[in-house]
Amino acid sequence: MPTRAGRDARAVSTAPRFYSVAQVARIFGMSSMTVYRAIADGQFPALKVRGRLIVPAKVVDEMTEAAMAEGVVIDAASWVVER
Repeated sequence: MPTRAGRDARAVSTAPRFYSVAQVARIFGMSSMTVYRAIADGQFPALKVRGRLIVPAKVVDEMTEAAMAEGVVIDAASWVVER
């Protein structure tokens, strides 16, 4: 029988590290096209791997936490690192 610590470790390990654009759109309640446009305009952070765009789950989590903690509107464009 798995211990509580074992169950907790599995729960943590099954959390996604990346989201698809469609998943991010569902999370934020907007269309995929809106997310694609924001990424294309450099206003939303994403990774491109062989033509596929993915968004780090950490970015989504941190944006959400910052908006809740600060009680203000968080501009996604401010999370994009200029290179």
